[in-house]
Order: sequence, then C-alpha cells, then structure tokens
Amino acid sequence: MEETKAPISLNIQDIMAILPHRPPFLLVDRVVATDCDTYVDAVKNVTMNEPFFVGHFPGQPVMPGVLIMESLAQAAAIVVLCNPRFKGLIPYFLTMDKVKFRKPVQPGDQLHLRIDIISMRSTMGKCKAVASVDGQKVAEGELAFAVVMNKEEKAEKE
Repeated sequence: MEETKAPISLNIQDIMAILPHRPPFLLVDRVVATDCDTYVDAVKNVTMNEPFFVGHFPGQPVMPGVLIMESLAQAAAIVVLCNPRFKGLIPYFLTMDKVKFRKPVQPGDQLHLRIDIISMRSTMGKCKAVASVDGQKVAEGELAFAVVMNKEEKAEKE
C-alpha cells in the first residue's frame, strides 16, 4: 500500500523562505494545502493596493492576465521547491500552453490557485494550473518549468 503524505499549509513567512520572489512580485499569500510533490492549493488576495491597478485600468481595475498566470507559476514553484530534493534551486518558467482567460479579476477578489503536477523528470516539470474566484474559473492552462541551481551555489561547486 502506498504511503500518502499529510497535507501541510504555509503562511507568508514560510512562502518567502521557499520562493525567491519578494513584493511587489510575490503573488501568493497563503498555501492552504500541499503535499510538496503532486499538488498545491494556494490563495492570492487581490486588493486595490496592488501597484498594477494604478495603470490597469484607472476607473475599472482589472488584474492583468499575465499576473494571474505568474501567480499560478509561483504556486507551482512552491509545490516543487518545498520538496527537499529541490531545496535551494531556482524555478524558471518555460512555457504556457492551452491558456484561457474566462473572467476578469478585480480588487476584493480572492484568487484560488490550484496546481496539479502532470509530470516531473529530473529538473523539468509540467503542471495543470487553474485560477478561480468564488468557485468560478477565471484562468487555466498548462505550465512547464525548470528548476536550476542558482549562480552562487553553482560557483561554489565549481
């Protein structure tokens, strides 16, 4: 019988210990559940204080679709980087496929981010990514990524 990992949750300090991103480019506020291997459920609280709302669009603010996809990519990085075998590596976004934007995301929305790892080989992976607000899909797609050694660690090993 296969052993299943108990899901864990992560607060913002835990997330900042895993991801190299920092505000205003840190786009995941909380991890509701992850097994650090196959999935993550995370949250991004969208507030009027977001710097991108100043220009997108004044009077009718909408979260840019590319930032929704970046939020999903960061959630994918969390599920991978919280796995001990990838500790200290840096995630790089490779491709976005089958991306669809379905509804606008506005200030006051809570963006739910669901990542399911489709495949993970060595340091390359692919995942299904879905963003939703109030149970309705707002964006989805497949993301491919690589995790690589950061420059400092690479230089130390040489």
